[in-house]
Amino acid sequence: MTDVNLRERSSLQLAITDAASLTAEQTLARLASGTGGLTGEDAAARLLELGPNAVRTHRANSWAVLGRQFASPILILLIVTAGLSLFLGDATNSIVIGVILLASVGLGFANEYRAERASEALHSRVTHKAAVQRDGTTTEVDVTALVPGDVVHLSLGAIVPADIRLLTTNNLLCDESILTGESQAAAKDPAPVPGGASLADLASCVFMGTVIQSGGCSGVVVATGGRAEFGRIALGLGERQPQTEFQLGLKRFSFLLLQVAVVLTSLIFVANLLLQRPLLESLLFSLAIAVGITPQLLPAVVSTSLATGTRQLAKQKVLVKRLVCIEDLGDMDILVTDKTGTLTEGKISFTHALPATEGMSDAGLLTLGLLATEANYAGAKVSSAGQNPPDAALWESPGAAAFDPARFERLDLIGFDHQRRRTTALVSEAGGPALLVTKGAPEDVLALCAPITLAAQALLDEQFDAGSRVVAVATRPAAGLSRLTRADEQDLTLAGFLVFLDRPKANARQSLDRLEALGISVKLATGDNAKVAERVCADLDVISGGTLTGAEVEGMSDADLAAAARTATIFARVSPEQKARIITLLRQSGGAVGFMGDGVNDALALHKADIGISVDTATDVAKDAADVVLLDKDLGVLADGVMEGRRIFANTIKYVLMGTSSNFGNMFSAATASVVLSFLPMLPGQILLNNLLYDSGQLAIPGDRVDKEQLRAPSHWNIAFIRRFMLLFGPISSLFDFATFALMLVVFTAVPGEFRAGWFIESIATQTLIIFAIRTRRVPFLRSRPSAGLLSASLGVVALGVFLPLSPLAGVLGFDPLPVPFFLALLGMVVVYLVLVELAKQWFFARDAQQLPAPPPPVRRRHATHHISRRAFRFSIPARVPPLKVHAARGRAVGWRRARRGRPGRNL
Repeated sequence: MTDVNLRERSSLQLAITDAASLTAEQTLARLASGTGGLTGEDAAARLLELGPNAVRTHRANSWAVLGRQFASPILILLIVTAGLSLFLGDATNSIVIGVILLASVGLGFANEYRAERASEALHSRVTHKAAVQRDGTTTEVDVTALVPGDVVHLSLGAIVPADIRLLTTNNLLCDESILTGESQAAAKDPAPVPGGASLADLASCVFMGTVIQSGGCSGVVVATGGRAEFGRIALGLGERQPQTEFQLGLKRFSFLLLQVAVVLTSLIFVANLLLQRPLLESLLFSLAIAVGITPQLLPAVVSTSLATGTRQLAKQKVLVKRLVCIEDLGDMDILVTDKTGTLTEGKISFTHALPATEGMSDAGLLTLGLLATEANYAGAKVSSAGQNPPDAALWESPGAAAFDPARFERLDLIGFDHQRRRTTALVSEAGGPALLVTKGAPEDVLALCAPITLAAQALLDEQFDAGSRVVAVATRPAAGLSRLTRADEQDLTLAGFLVFLDRPKANARQSLDRLEALGISVKLATGDNAKVAERVCADLDVISGGTLTGAEVEGMSDADLAAAARTATIFARVSPEQKARIITLLRQSGGAVGFMGDGVNDALALHKADIGISVDTATDVAKDAADVVLLDKDLGVLADGVMEGRRIFANTIKYVLMGTSSNFGNMFSAATASVVLSFLPMLPGQILLNNLLYDSGQLAIPGDRVDKEQLRAPSHWNIAFIRRFMLLFGPISSLFDFATFALMLVVFTAVPGEFRAGWFIESIATQTLIIFAIRTRRVPFLRSRPSAGLLSASLGVVALGVFLPLSPLAGVLGFDPLPVPFFLALLGMVVVYLVLVELAKQWFFARDAQQLPAPPPPVRRRHATHHISRRAFRFSIPARVPPLKVHAARGRAVGWRRARRGRPGRNL
């Protein structure tokens, strides 16, 4: 084997367990990489060889969508029965049923596939980046383009983009709960581990899908895609997403209809057999009743609603990463938001330096601030990518141009973490004695200094009262010191304050007003000083329910904090972990919690929220963690997104209520008539045609208008409410069906063909036109106008329903011509029906509001697979991802959990 082949083989194949036991240098050598990473040419070759770092595809799959249309057991039974009918010689009825079924499948396919294409376009617009060493410089690439051998830099809140062997760490803690189920973070260190260690004991590695909870690191990519541990689990779960609360509600509703359908069709089938009617005819009729009572196009209506909502939000510059995120937006009733980039402009700018000691100049204080940044001095002047906003603002300030990195040597560094809230550097200028420089939150830095003067304290208070963001800088001589420990951070001398400004957004107050009008409680969580947060709220006229500081949060039990969090408005000086804890407790109290943030510090909370929201100007870590990204600085689009989510739910409920009232009533009427009459009241094909026409008209519901009062609070599934609605309006529909039966038999002495034609027309007219009453709690047309699309679709369906029994197809469909007086009587009956429905509606909703309040929303209990699938979609490409065996992925996941349970010493 040639050296080239050996090099190619070693650079592409290395197990994570083997890498963990090797030194960092040995791992780089095995992967044919170095501390400067790969060249662009090498990375491209490896990507071509190994494929993308992906575990999901967002490509629209037409065959999968088509297969879902045939997944209904009832539909399959009808297809089989239609084939049997054809085999037994009833060709006409078989062809009619076949055409209707194909039309129904076609409608469902067209609408669901359109929604899938919308989802594909949506995912293609979303990118997730990672900071990588390529060609010796730090650059950002899409996470799906990572390959083994890439050297990656990770900071607080970042999602680990692949299985990585650590090269350097800085107080690194990693949240591995997505793999292990453990809530406590795991400490990481680049030192090799003994050979044969279990996956959970690989402290020298971080794994795809886990989150950097504290500190930072650099490492070399060892495994990507399905070869990574998280990738194996994600692929084992398959491509289908876990069901949301909205989808679970649909499932419960479908189960309700299934119960009704099974009872009704069984009774009909038995009754028709007892009446000695043909077996095939009885079976077809019973199955047609079952199909008629179920809203077959409900998945298509929901998919169309979501796709329509996505397009509307895109026009308003709101990017949702998954279609179901729109549902979560509408469900939100608590919004916890960070201050920076959400209530403020999000562009932190360095304004000036305030020296606090004699002999310290503004330029000298700025130089000390630059020395205490974590970025490489030479690289930071070229690019601020990957830096935290204050450090980036310092390097982008005009004064930083005079900084000469060649004059200084960094001897050691203790990076920023959210317990210490400061960065400490040990530097030497021009080979002189070492100097220790600390930069961080004023409260924490001042605690390490000798007592400061009243003038310095007054200077700091003045900046806080003005709403400025302040960073304190302190120093002390450190001659002879070459390595830093936390114990060295003491006996400091305050050098001064660096002042930053992040102005409140001009339209933030208006946006907050809109959110509050939607029933959303808005809370502020920030790492800034309490005075700064309170000043921002005061500038925006936010009425505060109280302030909790990070120190107070730390001392509270979960029960006490949950109670306090429900009333407090401001959480100040809270760490990322505390933000995540607050979000978790608010969720456990029963609320649907959204979190909006744009900084590195917000990533943990974004992961914990029901719906994570960020802005386009946010840090890459925050945008990666968010489910929804606002593409401009207008926070009012968030209110638009909430309204869109609620509009989708409201329009879906319209379809559901129609299906449980008119469908149930009509099918109950058909069941009763089939027993009483000497002939079937409607042929199976006619029932299916009626249902197809009705459902087709309702595909316009997703674009319908929604009354403002329906958007003021989140709506939740209430099966008891739907059942009560069905038991009231279903019998009203049946009452008018029986009146039509009497009219046809007594007044017009109709033969079977005329009877079926008359009831077909009356049925399609009443169950289609009832949408105008059900779609609103107001008086229809006068106080609530339907959309033009719904109006034209409904009237078009009624017109077609009237035309078919009079058309040349009438004979084929089993209809006979009707006398003209019937249509006059029908017009009167429809008017009376709609008036009666309107009166019943007003009584029902008044009684429901007074005596039968909706139950509180349940506390969300999401399974681990939900979080895995949600996380996996950042590793998504518009192409097929080769699947792995499911049992292998499951076995590996179980092994993770067993290993962690057996070694409590790893938890910190």
